[in-house]
Amino acid sequence: MKSREPKKQDGLVYSTEHGKMCPVCSKPLSACVCHQNKPVAVSDGVVRVQRETKGRKGKGVTLITGVPLGPDELTGFAKQLKMKCGSGGTIKNGVIEIQGDHCDLIMAELKKQGWVVKRAGG
Repeated sequence: MKSREPKKQDGLVYSTEHGKMCPVCSKPLSACVCHQNKPVAVSDGVVRVQRETKGRKGKGVTLITGVPLGPDELTGFAKQLKMKCGSGGTIKNGVIEIQGDHCDLIMAELKKQGWVVKRAGG
């Protein structure tokens, strides 16, 4: 049986002078540069739309991958798509998940944006 070691603290978490500190760059969150400069994921220029039910107890979701936007723009764009579809959703690892089967509606909206869109999956 392995012995349990206490968690190791990696650095300053909070400062009374600056408030919360970034664990990566050790700067105050207001001056943190590591989260602002995340590069856009490299893709082949094709936005893929697919429907998936795996791991969701039979409930279908529409997945949108390959959108060439940064994290902040992706959040705003996902919000627009959710409003257009009239349903909820989330963003996980750069993939937009919209609850329900809205592939056709989303593909039309993505084509309006001028992106190359393909339907993925079955």
